[in-house]
Amino acid sequence: MIKAVNLQRSYQNTGGALQVLKGIELELFPAEVVAVLGPSGSGKSTLLHLLSGLDRPSAGEVFWGELAVHALDQHRLARLRSERLGLIFQQHYLLQDLSVLENVALSGRIRGEFDELRAHKLLEDVGLSERADYLPRKLSGGERQRVAVARALYLKPQLILADEPTGSLDRHNAKAVFELLVSLARSEGAAVLMVTHDEGLVADVDKRYYLLDGILQLDGVNAPG
Repeated sequence: MIKAVNLQRSYQNTGGALQVLKGIELELFPAEVVAVLGPSGSGKSTLLHLLSGLDRPSAGEVFWGELAVHALDQHRLARLRSERLGLIFQQHYLLQDLSVLENVALSGRIRGEFDELRAHKLLEDVGLSERADYLPRKLSGGERQRVAVARALYLKPQLILADEPTGSLDRHNAKAVFELLVSLARSEGAAVLMVTHDEGLVADVDKRYYLLDGILQLDGVNAPG
């Protein structure tokens, strides 16, 4: 589904090169749910940006199936990303002048593949069928993130990449949104990779990694506590 090989990312600053990721190795399989944990500033978002092709590695390789992401030009990369990946962020990034239904189906409209029935079905799945005509500002934070989940699934992606999608929610809503994401992704046959600092939230995922000092470690090896 997705694979990272010796993935590295460095940034230049006034003191020289700052190496954020140091030879990451990661593989995610269909229908698998994986969490990457680590404190703020550990490079979790950087890793997700590299895996999604939103950023380029300083060294190493990323593959979506057999496709070498790092070798694709920007135009083809953007097209394939929209076809294969669903992205969810801590900030929902809903368009405030579009209705809930229009936000869910936006990627389909852009591609000329609007499917109103699917959009309504996804809103029903996330418990917001009665909010289809609402504008985002009329929704709670938890409801907005549920819309973001529905939007990410609209084009039936093979993989969902989620960057602290529940970080702005209270504990109850965070758990509800995460469980909903996993349930819907599995029912749709998608894999999920979520980065978070909340260890309790992802206790029951298939695999857990810790990102510490730029190194990814499986199953909490040498993790704090």
